[in-house]
Parts: sequence; C-alpha cells; structure tokens
Amino acid sequence: MNQTVIDIQGITKTYVNGKLSVPVLHGIDLVVNKGEFVSIMGPSGSGKSTFMNILGCLDRPTTGSYRLNGDEVATLSDDELAYVRNKQIGFVFQSFNLLTKLTALENVALPMIYAGVNKKMRIERATQLLQSVGLGERMDHLPSELSGGQRQRVAIARALANNPAIIMADEPTGNLDSKSTIDVMNIFRGLHDEGRMILLVTHEPDIATYASRNVVLKDGIIVEDSI
Repeated sequence: MNQTVIDIQGITKTYVNGKLSVPVLHGIDLVVNKGEFVSIMGPSGSGKSTFMNILGCLDRPTTGSYRLNGDEVATLSDDELAYVRNKQIGFVFQSFNLLTKLTALENVALPMIYAGVNKKMRIERATQLLQSVGLGERMDHLPSELSGGQRQRVAIARALANNPAIIMADEPTGNLDSKSTIDVMNIFRGLHDEGRMILLVTHEPDIATYASRNVVLKDGIIVEDSI
C-alpha cells in the first residue's frame, strides 16, 4: 500500500514587491508517495526552484494546501518548520553551501549539533557518512581543498546527518563535470534504493533519467507528470 508523504493541492505563490505582484506558481496539485524518486524539470523561470523551496518548508505558499506526512504545513510554527527541515528533510544545493572555515567532517556534523546529538556520536556518524560517499581520506580537508565533486559528496553526507526520509536536491550537478555528475547521481540512486524519497530539480534530461518519475513545470503549472 502506497503511503502518501507529500500531498499538495492548489498551491500558488505570488511575490509582492511594493505595488508589484509577481505570480510564480498557479495552482499546483501533486501527490508523492514514500520512497519515490521524482525529478522536477522545466526551463529557467518555470517556477521549479520556488516550488522546491515550498516543498522543503523554506518558503510558504500564498494559497493552497501542503500536507507533509499528514500535517498541514501552513499551521506549523516557525520552530516546528525548523524541526521538520532539520529532522525530516536533507537538502543538497547546486552551490554546495558548505561553511568554508569548517572541515568536511565538521560540515557534516553541523546539523547534528542543532538536533542535540552528543559530540562522540556526531563524529562517529559524520565519519561513517563521509566514508559511505568515498571521502574517508578527505575528512580533515576544508572545502577549498576539495574538488567540486568532492564538495557535493560532502554536502550529500551532511544532508544525511539526521537520517531524513526525504532528500531534496536543487540542481545538484549544475556545477560538476561529467564524471563527478555520474558519481553524485549514483549516490542518489543508492539512497533511493535504500528507501529514501528523492526530489531533484534539474534542467538536464539525462539527469532526469535517474528518477522513476518526471514532473515538468512550465509557467508555474505542471504540464507533464510521467512515470
């Protein structure tokens, strides 16, 4: 039996800048079940990053309903949303978003500090995660001492720090060469095989082929949803 994790009905998003209103999303319906691997595609300006920010509880919709594991996101307080982002969702970004003055190990351990994990367990889990993405020998390196592909693997390890069921990735291969892209996408495929839900924004059709379901946005609406 499919377990619904994300249930979105009639989501809109309008940004207001002074007297100017800019509608970006125009009534999106989407249901995603536990363990799915979904790519979200669309041309630049289609609204896919805005949509991902709403899915990741980084932004709130203007209207519509978003239920995450049965909870209506609109009714959650800022503290509750922060807890959801820290414990239920792991984020991976195109620009890696690593802290430059922290080592790979310290970057991966950081989300566990906010989750209240003790230092010994943080170091053990961060070490294990970096080893799992092939960076066991790079743990003491700063981001500036790592290649783009290695930095993205650190970011993936960090996203897994609190063992979230959902991984959200926004153009995770956008800054990578072709070999690093394959390495990173194979990690995502492995995470999906472990049972995690993957939501991945991309504009590259070859990246979307890793997903089991492709959702295409255009002008703020879903124009295709194929499995």
